[in-house]
Amino acid sequence: MLRISHYLRVLAGQAPPPRTSRPGSSRPPVVIWNLLRRCNLTCKHCYATSADSVFRDELDTSAALQVIDDLAEAGVKVLILSGGEPLLRDDLFQLSAHARAHGMFVALSSNGTLIDENNIEQVSAADFDYVGISIDGLQDTHDSFRQLKGSFARSLKAMRLCRERGIRVGMRTTLTRDNHQQLPELLALMRDLDVQKFYLSHLNYSGRGKRSRGLDAHLQMSREAMALLFDRAWEDIAQGRDSDFVSGNNDADAILLLHWTRHHLPGQYPQLEQMLRAWGGNASGSGIANIDNTGEVHPDTYWWQHSVGNVRRTPFRTLWLEQPDALLRQLRQHPRAVTGRCASCRWLQICNGNTRTRAWAAGDLWGQDPGCHLSDEEIGLPPLARIPCVTC
Repeated sequence: MLRISHYLRVLAGQAPPPRTSRPGSSRPPVVIWNLLRRCNLTCKHCYATSADSVFRDELDTSAALQVIDDLAEAGVKVLILSGGEPLLRDDLFQLSAHARAHGMFVALSSNGTLIDENNIEQVSAADFDYVGISIDGLQDTHDSFRQLKGSFARSLKAMRLCRERGIRVGMRTTLTRDNHQQLPELLALMRDLDVQKFYLSHLNYSGRGKRSRGLDAHLQMSREAMALLFDRAWEDIAQGRDSDFVSGNNDADAILLLHWTRHHLPGQYPQLEQMLRAWGGNASGSGIANIDNTGEVHPDTYWWQHSVGNVRRTPFRTLWLEQPDALLRQLRQHPRAVTGRCASCRWLQICNGNTRTRAWAAGDLWGQDPGCHLSDEEIGLPPLARIPCVTC
């Protein structure tokens, strides 16, 4: 995840540089936990391929509480509760309270359609540090993508209810060919609703998202979207707004931020480059971990095709820190042993090969990321030699 606003606040002298670990090091990760796979929606880009049905072998309350104890023992400080739709789990608030008792930062990741007047007080009392709600375009686009008419209105209502009770809220949007032109209106909606955070996710080819890769907002669309986010983040900083813009699933965004800074804040360019090199890019398998609904542990939420073990049988600390499997060790190499354009990229130390699941979906786990939106010139590749035309 690229913390756009934080880096720009550092450049503006309004925040200290982020604390970082050595890129690729073994450390307690941010854990995204899919508490269940059931969901009331069937979104076209769902990496969990959720549906409105009960899935077998999911962790019960007792096992889930033990997992939280194990995560605390492993030093995990940030826990994001996801799904499916986590509000469909009866023990959600019991689990979140147990995590908070361990001193964790606890966030709720929801589609928002189930937050209403009947449970908003319970959501508020849970004291989540952050509630992220997905909005994937304006009404018709969102309802089509989420495959439920009226879901847009219900999710917006959830945001309003949360903000009325002082809950910090984020709007999450997966950028696609269908919604990229609506991004300015979504950012205006963010401001109208007094939403503090905007998370732009690039499409990752996993679950139903793999089948929907044709929807991916490629190259120029992605670049234009990022330029808009950079401008908006800087505008809010200048005007003293408490907003937070981040992007995810395309670590090449960091290079676009460097380009933006060279143009708008040339004097701060060296400082940003130094911070981004310390950040180190994609952290799947090191700074990010995922636990699925059955207890399988993955390098991140888009890696369900590979498990490093199950927390029912082995403590998380053992799986992640003490006895990491071969794939985790490979992902923790910095820079990674990638091939193709990525291997020759001048920014590999910053990006770290970007999102490996897109490369895997394209047929080569360590090949170039097809989602990279940087040109050959920008990554330092020599121009193609021109073959002289002997008939001219």
